[in-house]
Amino acid sequence: MNDQRHPTPITAPDHGSAARLLSERARKTPDRRILAERHGDTWTTISAADVHRRVRGIAKGFVAAGLEPGAHVAILSRTRLEWTLVDFAVWTAGLVSVPVYETSSPDQVRWILSDSESVAIVVEQEEHARRVASIAPDLPHLGQHWTIDGGGLDDLTRLGEDVTDAELDARTADVHGHDDATIIYTSGTTGRPKGCVLRHDNFTATVEGASEAMPEVVADDASTLLFIPMAHVFARFIAAMSVAEGVLVGHEPDTKDLMQAVSTFKPTFLLAVPRVFEKIYNSAEQKADLGGRGNVFRAAARTAVAHSEALAKGKVPLGLALRFKLFDKLVYGKLRDAIGGRVQYAISGSAPLSPRLSHFFRSIGVLILEGYGLTETTAPATVNRAGELRIGSVGRALPGVEIRIADDDEILIRGVDVFDRYWRNDEATAKAKPDGWFHTGDLGRLDADGILTVTGRAKELIVTASGKNVAPAPLEDGIREHPIVGQVVVVGEGKPFVAALVTLDRDMLAGWCETRGITPALTPHEAAYDERVHQAVQEAIDAANQRVSRAESVRSFTILDTDLTEASGHLTPKLTIKRAVVVKDFAADIEHIYSGSKVQTTATPVVEGRRRRG
Repeated sequence: MNDQRHPTPITAPDHGSAARLLSERARKTPDRRILAERHGDTWTTISAADVHRRVRGIAKGFVAAGLEPGAHVAILSRTRLEWTLVDFAVWTAGLVSVPVYETSSPDQVRWILSDSESVAIVVEQEEHARRVASIAPDLPHLGQHWTIDGGGLDDLTRLGEDVTDAELDARTADVHGHDDATIIYTSGTTGRPKGCVLRHDNFTATVEGASEAMPEVVADDASTLLFIPMAHVFARFIAAMSVAEGVLVGHEPDTKDLMQAVSTFKPTFLLAVPRVFEKIYNSAEQKADLGGRGNVFRAAARTAVAHSEALAKGKVPLGLALRFKLFDKLVYGKLRDAIGGRVQYAISGSAPLSPRLSHFFRSIGVLILEGYGLTETTAPATVNRAGELRIGSVGRALPGVEIRIADDDEILIRGVDVFDRYWRNDEATAKAKPDGWFHTGDLGRLDADGILTVTGRAKELIVTASGKNVAPAPLEDGIREHPIVGQVVVVGEGKPFVAALVTLDRDMLAGWCETRGITPALTPHEAAYDERVHQAVQEAIDAANQRVSRAESVRSFTILDTDLTEASGHLTPKLTIKRAVVVKDFAADIEHIYSGSKVQTTATPVVEGRRRRG
C-alpha cells in the first residue's frame, strides 16, 4: 500500500465562519479592488470595504426576513458578482448556502430544494423565479425568494436597515469551524445527486493550504476571471481563496463571449476545465488555417511541445531553442495577446488534461497547474506547484491533506478538506468514509516524491470480453484533441474490442469545411455521414491509439448525428460525460458497431458495414 500520511489525522483549526475571509480582507486592505463587474468592454472594480459593506447589508436583510441561524438558503444564478455577495452574506448571517445550477430542470431544482429543506432562495432572473414558482406547491419548507434582476438584493438591504451591527456580528461569531457552511449537490453521472455538506473549516483551512502551495498565483496584482458555474465547488473555492488573498475577480456568465471578456479583463490566471483549453487551442489552429497559415501554426505547436518536453529533461538543444524564439514572435505572442496578454498561470481540474496541451501552453508562457479534487474535498486535494511542474500528474497534496493508495489502486484522502457528511444520507456517508479515509472511486499512483498521477476512475473501467481493463479517459482525451471532434465516449464492456461514439464540434465545422474547400459547408447532419469527415475522425483515432497498447486501442467508431450537451442530459454542468446515460440512450448505435463479424484494425478505414446511413 502506497501512502503519504501522518500518524494521526490532521484537523483544521477553528477560525470560525468562512465569512471572516472577507471581513479580514476588508480590515487589512479596505481599498484593494477585489471584485469587478463588466459593462461592455469596460470593467468597474469594487474595493474590499465596499464589498464587505454590501455583503453585510444583504446579510442584515436575511436576519430581518426571519431566517434563523443554520437555515438553508438556495442560490440559483449564473456566474456573476452578486453570486459571491450572496454567498458571503449567507455565511455572515449564520446561514447555510445551497447552490443550484441555473441550467437545472424543474425536477432537479425540486429535488435539491426539497431534500435540502431550503427555506428561501435567491434567483437571478424572472425566468428562474417562474421555474421555482412552478414547483413551489411541492416545497412546503420554501417560504421566501428574491430575484437579483428584480432588485431583490436592494430589497433585502432596505429590509435589514434596522438590524444593528452588533446583532449581525453576534450571528457571525456564533458560527464555529465545524458548523455546516454549504450543501453542494454532486452533479453525478448516475442517480439522484447527493448533498455534500462542507463545513466552514473545510473552506478556511483549504484556502490557507492552497494559498501556501500557490503563492505565485495569488501574489499581489493577481486577478482572475471566473466563468465556470459558481454552483460548482471549483469556482466557489477559487472565489473564496481570491477574496481571502485580495485577488481581483471578474465574472463572465456567458461563455460564448469568453474570449472578449478575457481580452478586456486581462487576468493573470485562469480557472478552467480541460475542454476550455482544448477549445482555445483548436480555435487558434482553425483561425490560422483560415488565414492560410495553418502549417505555420502546426509547426509552431510541435516546436512548443518539443521545447517544453526538453525543458522537463533539463536541456534544450540549440536548434530547437532558435525555432522556439522564432515562433514566439510569429505565433505564441499573438496567442498570449488573445487571452489578455497577462495570463501566467491556469488552474485545471474536474477532468484529465492532455499532456500535449500542458506542454503547448507552458511554451507560450502559461503554466497549467493541474490539480485533483472532488466536491467532497472542497475542490483541491492536490495541485502542481509552479516551481515543481510535473506534466501528466496532478501534483502533491496540499498542506493539511493526506493521500493514500489502496491495494486496489483507489485514491484515498484524509485531511482538512474532506467533507463532513452527505445530507440526510448516513448510508452513503459510511460507504464513502468507512475507515476515516474518503474513498474517491478514482485510481492512481504516488511516486517516491509524493506526486499523484490519476490513472482512471474505478467505475469507468471497461473490461473487454478478453478480460482487458481499459481506462477510457486517455483515449477520449486524445481523440478529442482533433478540432472537428466534439465529445467522445469509449465503449466495449464485455465486447471483443474497444470502440467509440463520436460527436462533431458544431462550432468548428464551418471553418473546417472552409479550409478544405468544401462549399457550401456541411450541415451537422450531412457531416455525420460524410466520408471526408469519417477520414478525419479516423486520423484522430489513429493518433490517439499510438498512446495505448493494441488491446486498448479503438478499433471502430460511429459518428452520432446529434450533440451531447448538458441540456440533452448527457453532460454534467462541469461538461463531463454522463457515461451510463450515453450508453443507455445510444445502445442501438453501440450494438450496430459490434454487429459485424470482422474486427477492423486501426490502420484501415472504418469497416463500411459498421457505419449508419442517413
